[in-house]
Amino acid sequence: MLLKILIVGALAIGLMAAIRDGRVLRDAGLLSTCGPAVVNGKQDATLESCSKGRLDGFPDLTNKSCVLVSARPNRQYWRCEAPLVSSQKPTG
Repeated sequence: MLLKILIVGALAIGLMAAIRDGRVLRDAGLLSTCGPAVVNGKQDATLESCSKGRLDGFPDLTNKSCVLVSARPNRQYWRCEAPLVSSQKPTG
């Protein structure tokens, strides 16, 4: 009986850690994601391509000095004054 409780507790802690990290939710398409866009075969560091998340919709990058350039049903393109740091999480 104690072994079952320990196993369930360990699984619960593992699940909470995975959800808190956010990668699982982003990989499942539940949270929005942004990354540098590719233009004419080259990566443009000041142009961000963002996909829509099922839970949070599109991110709002205006607080990072970015301007919305193009909006499509499943993707938005933002032009930023300076390249965004890859460790920054999108807000939305």
